[in-house]
Amino acid sequence: MRGTVGPGRYARGMAANTSPDTPLPVGEVSRLIGGWIDRLGAVWVEGQITQLSRRPGAGVVFLTLRDPSYDISVSVTCYRQVFDAVADVVREGSRVVVHAKPEWYAPRGQLSLRAAEIRPVGVGELLARLEQLKKSLAAEGLFAADRKKPLPFLPQLIGLVCGRASAAERDVLENARHRWPAVRFEVRNVPVQGVHAVPQVVQAVKELDAMDEVDVIVVARGGGSVEDLLPFSDEQLVRAVAACRTPVVSAIGHEPDNPLLDHVADLRASTPTDAAKKVVPDVGEEYERVRWLRDRARRSVEAFIDREERGLAAALARPSIEDPHRMVDEREQQVAALTERSRRTLGHLLDRADSELTHTHARVVALSPAATLKRGYAVLQKADGHVVRDPADLAPGERLRARVAEGRFTVEVSETDVAEADVTEAEA
Repeated sequence: MRGTVGPGRYARGMAANTSPDTPLPVGEVSRLIGGWIDRLGAVWVEGQITQLSRRPGAGVVFLTLRDPSYDISVSVTCYRQVFDAVADVVREGSRVVVHAKPEWYAPRGQLSLRAAEIRPVGVGELLARLEQLKKSLAAEGLFAADRKKPLPFLPQLIGLVCGRASAAERDVLENARHRWPAVRFEVRNVPVQGVHAVPQVVQAVKELDAMDEVDVIVVARGGGSVEDLLPFSDEQLVRAVAACRTPVVSAIGHEPDNPLLDHVADLRASTPTDAAKKVVPDVGEEYERVRWLRDRARRSVEAFIDREERGLAAALARPSIEDPHRMVDEREQQVAALTERSRRTLGHLLDRADSELTHTHARVVALSPAATLKRGYAVLQKADGHVVRDPADLAPGERLRARVAEGRFTVEVSETDVAEADVTEAEA
């Protein structure tokens, strides 16, 4: 362990007075050891994680720290938030430096460490920095899915950034041309590791993005260690790719490799070969798809024609289509029957109305004053037009108009006789 203090400093002046006759109980020895360890204080300890226990919902994480040089292990506990700070880059087998307070559990006589901080060592430290950069760029929205640009179905010109005469270049070119022989590439050979990799890769990406004829850019590299793939997690390259108006495909390393370029690119390919498959369609597969769609369209058209033919045949089989005059003839007969019925009905109505009119006319004639006049009666009217009903209303010498059946004439009253008038009216 690194950073520990030699035991001699604490042992001097702390030895208990014991003898075969006055031994210390085991519990007392354990208590004394706990007191000595408490005086040690917090220390920085380096080791390798051999066991790791993170129970869901638990607030404490348990792990075992081992020193491979001396084959010594010690238990370590820490709060979950302490371990979560490095959980993305620390796992079993990782080397770490722990700032911890030694603790002695007296009932079991067991030494443990309570960690307040955990730091990765070597590659772990590097991964921790990359994880921090990843979170920072993600917070800016550079990895957001809504900013990803779709790839063209059939790119006319593909920009390729890769190492010179590399296996990645060969894999992309050969697989792409095997899938679509007419595909064209604009290749930029650049260093893919080392101090000159980042600026030259960034320059190549910007040059290809500035070319209007380039439809998609592929950044490819074969597998390697974490240190070899570091240029493709550089912040400068990530921001350059995020600023591209041309879709970018990341094909770095193998399936487990995951540089930051994978997150900012519009499409991630697991390998350079996979990038060729995702960027260029397979001419054989497309031909089969076209043939399948053509057959499907033919079947759809034939089914439509068959269905329409059956519908037309069913329509032609209907009586109204097979013998169209039949419906007209039936309607003609119905119209003729209704016309005859209406004629008879109207005739009956007219006959009945004529008979009623004749009877009414006979009654009217029988009750008419003219008929009474024809029987020899006359109607006398005064000069003012009032009919004479009572002789007492007349005066001798008064002129009256008399109306008979055949005309009118004037008479003059010579005298009135009420009794005779009553007798005459009674006789009438």
